[in-house]
Amino acid sequence: MSDQEPTAKANAAPGGYRVLARKYRPKDFTDLMVGQEPMVRTLTNAFETGRIAQAYMLTGVRGVGKTTTARILARALNYKTDEIDRPTIDLKIPGEHCQAIMEGRHVDVIEMDAASHTGIDDIREIIEQVRYRPVSARYKVYIIDEVHMLSTAAFNGLLKTLEEPPDHVKFIFATTEIRKVPITVLSRCQRFDLRRIGAGDLVRLFSTLLAREGIEAEDDALSMIARAAEGSARDGLSLLDQAIAHGGGRVETAAVRAMLGLADRARVVDLFGHVVRGDVAAALGEFASQYEAGANPSVVLTDLADFTHIVTRLKYVPNGANDPSLSEVERVHGAQFAETVAVTTLSRIWQMLLKGIPEVENASRPLGAAEMVLIRLTHAAHLPSPEEAARRLLEIGQEGGSSASPAPGNGPRGGSGGASASYATQAMARPASSQPSLQPATQPTAHLKSVPRSEAQPEIAPRRDSELQPEPKVQIASLSDIADLCTANRDPKLKALLRAYVRLVRLEPGRLEINLPPDAPKTLVGDLQKRLEEWSGIRWMVILSREQGGPTLQEQEKSDHEARMTDAASDPDVMALLSRFPGAKIIDVRIRAVNAAEEDEALTPAATAESAEGDILPGDDIEF
Repeated sequence: MSDQEPTAKANAAPGGYRVLARKYRPKDFTDLMVGQEPMVRTLTNAFETGRIAQAYMLTGVRGVGKTTTARILARALNYKTDEIDRPTIDLKIPGEHCQAIMEGRHVDVIEMDAASHTGIDDIREIIEQVRYRPVSARYKVYIIDEVHMLSTAAFNGLLKTLEEPPDHVKFIFATTEIRKVPITVLSRCQRFDLRRIGAGDLVRLFSTLLAREGIEAEDDALSMIARAAEGSARDGLSLLDQAIAHGGGRVETAAVRAMLGLADRARVVDLFGHVVRGDVAAALGEFASQYEAGANPSVVLTDLADFTHIVTRLKYVPNGANDPSLSEVERVHGAQFAETVAVTTLSRIWQMLLKGIPEVENASRPLGAAEMVLIRLTHAAHLPSPEEAARRLLEIGQEGGSSASPAPGNGPRGGSGGASASYATQAMARPASSQPSLQPATQPTAHLKSVPRSEAQPEIAPRRDSELQPEPKVQIASLSDIADLCTANRDPKLKALLRAYVRLVRLEPGRLEINLPPDAPKTLVGDLQKRLEEWSGIRWMVILSREQGGPTLQEQEKSDHEARMTDAASDPDVMALLSRFPGAKIIDVRIRAVNAAEEDEALTPAATAESAEGDILPGDDIEF
């Protein structure tokens, strides 16, 4: 019987098999060195100097080891052997409490899931128990996982105990949402941010564990699993377990690709090559073959974006090719593309993929949407970059010869047009001279030539918009005219918005420039333009200007009203009336329009007051 047969029988027995994430969970700080070196160094120095905090806050993405770190920390706080009886980070020899703590069953290490215990009653139970000393361990340790799920009342109830806990109590919190934890709680804890584990570290971890298990694996398969884990060791080990079962005890690249629904990385590199060469037919053919092999369209484009990022990164960091998470195809061809493809082209592909991937994910026909994205990418490969376009324009200007240069007499005295044009051309051409052409030599080249105007062809003067406009139905010369149109066409809402927000900057037939405050409705400009075109029968341009403009209609009416009130208060006749009737005051001033026949019979203010003297009582309001 081989050595692996007892292990296989144990794994096959009911309850005998444990998943890799549990079987190889770190048990001391040495195992935590994978990706978490800063935290381990800080805790090591703190334990050696005796500067042990009263509360710890562990934060990070899922699967980076927050709960495991909390248990190791609780084990270090309560470490005790025959030779050592103090807190230490040297946990090579298991202590009296280590096994029970790591299995989560120690009586003095209380673990609580805040997702299912969110209320103040759960925290009140902790507050009542902290005054009792531990049963057998040195410290009573409370580990609260997903602490951000606690309610506001629970956080407030924990504050006082967390600030001044008994000497025999330590708190360890773990959370994935550190921003949801109140700052009052964070200020009472020593915080550790657990970093994502790099893909290279995950590949090395997988290789070590598979060697212990006696399972063979291909390097490309482990790289795929490490990338899919996205920095989470637990997610990576779960995928590795799934890959072992899927491959029948062997981790193979093809099996992992089929399991994850990924495209072949070599075929993604081929697709990238077709795209940068602008070969639409080859790109669509390669994509169709990958789709028939079972690849998801959005996953293909995502992998294409990942390889674009790899090429761009290798362009500036050539040593990045040594990353163990990269396959051999990505490493070799990525370096080749980094030398030949321009940064502007890579940036353009990246931006178009970022926009195209959500379109494919939300489309009713993902295959057709993905093909349209690839067509756009390959078509953009033929377009010149801005630097290349500037260089070609400079060449065209040089081919024009003396016809493009200013006359000798047209120097600075004749105007600065020629000098500024020459300076602009040189400025546009300067970046192009410092880097090579961004397009492959096999692509078609666009040649631009200046065509002289024929002498027989007369020059047509451009017509102004005002000449093309028909005669308006109504004449609009001010904001008041627009307000009157709103009244005539029964649009009180637009009239109210016009009076309250619009400041006139400039008004011409068919053109209105206005200024709006920040709190004005966003649709006011569009509604105003639509109504003006409807009411006047001509085309209008309503432009939002940065100039201050004049006052609004409401501000203008208020200013006019205040001026009339001031004039009325200073009128001698009105002053005489106010003095004649104590307590009387001016509440309004109205200007009454009278015709010529009524003008001779109109009474003066003094005569009106005198004739009404018998009808006005002291304390009455007089309206002028």
